[in-house]
Amino acid sequence: MSLEMAVKETPMNELPIMAPNEGIVLFYPNIPKNAATAVAEVLNTRWIGQGPKVEEFERQFEEKFSNPCKALAVGSGTDALHLAYILAGLEEGDEVIAPVFTCTATNIPFLYMGVKIVFADVDDNLNINVEHVRSLITSKTKAIVCVHYGGLPCDMQELWDLGKEHDIKIIEDAAHALGATYKGQIISSQSDFTMFSFQAIKHLTTGDGGMLVIKDPELVEKGKRIRWFGIDRSSKQKGIWENDITEIGYKYQMTDIAASIGLAGISEFDDHLAHRQNIYKLYVKCLEGVEGIRVIGKEYHDREHAAWLLTAEVDRREDLMLHLRKNGIESGQVHYRNDRYTIFGGREVGKFPKMDYIEERYIVLPLHAKVTEEHVRYIADIIKKGW
Repeated sequence: MSLEMAVKETPMNELPIMAPNEGIVLFYPNIPKNAATAVAEVLNTRWIGQGPKVEEFERQFEEKFSNPCKALAVGSGTDALHLAYILAGLEEGDEVIAPVFTCTATNIPFLYMGVKIVFADVDDNLNINVEHVRSLITSKTKAIVCVHYGGLPCDMQELWDLGKEHDIKIIEDAAHALGATYKGQIISSQSDFTMFSFQAIKHLTTGDGGMLVIKDPELVEKGKRIRWFGIDRSSKQKGIWENDITEIGYKYQMTDIAASIGLAGISEFDDHLAHRQNIYKLYVKCLEGVEGIRVIGKEYHDREHAAWLLTAEVDRREDLMLHLRKNGIESGQVHYRNDRYTIFGGREVGKFPKMDYIEERYIVLPLHAKVTEEHVRYIADIIKKGW
């Protein structure tokens, strides 16, 4: 069977990672080499739910990624965001400015809470548009949420300045941005709250999971209670809990099984991040000057891209996707504007001009642990042939 016929008859998510001319998938999980051993060790202990491995994972994460801020491990990135919104004091009727372009997980927790979402447009690189944010602030605005799309940090200094000027909480959705830096500072060390995701295909995975980084140390114990049904778990285990629940909590904890995978991932993180960043830079080099395509986020010098996604702005996207698919290369959009969804009220034509412009022009190309330099050169060569 020819390559073209194989691609037509095989769903792209089932194509294996092989030589460049045999199929390259868009995503592939990064499983640490010691993950199976780490999990097996946990399964032979007393603790498989939330236990000492979770605490160790939090400690090592703080040491590497969030110092001086504290970290709370949870069951998903969405859990971490909801917890952040609660700890930020958001209540029904409050307004929050959030990006119109992001995974729905960023904004869905506001619907749990009755918080009004005020969407902001994107900038040229699909991050939140700070100038639009500035124009949206009202007396009801209680927080601004930004998403470091694909791993490219937002214009944080401007957002921090707005937060200070208007006494507004700044919450970073850094699901894509573990290891990214902004003006020499690692993402998560400055804002009121920062969320990281350890979902299956993120830089660091725990199968599924998340981490909430909290700047105010006085909120940490409250966060721990809300993470576990509102119960003071530490006091309960010591036998000194007053056996009362005074605040609504959730089942948002991480397990030791998941944490053991995360610990194995931390030990390999630097090499994995370096690989992704090298692949991103090679894409930039190989596609420089190619007509009809622009790699998003390549022009910055004050921030370091975490390289979770390689996103490009292209002419005639559907034609390019077909051209890539015929040559065994998977591509896609991955994320979509949230105002397309009924749950968020639906789309109002013309309200977000930059999003409107780029909506049919962005494409995500393969970038993960299994992508090699040879793959990138092959993909670039296929693109250079035209579409």
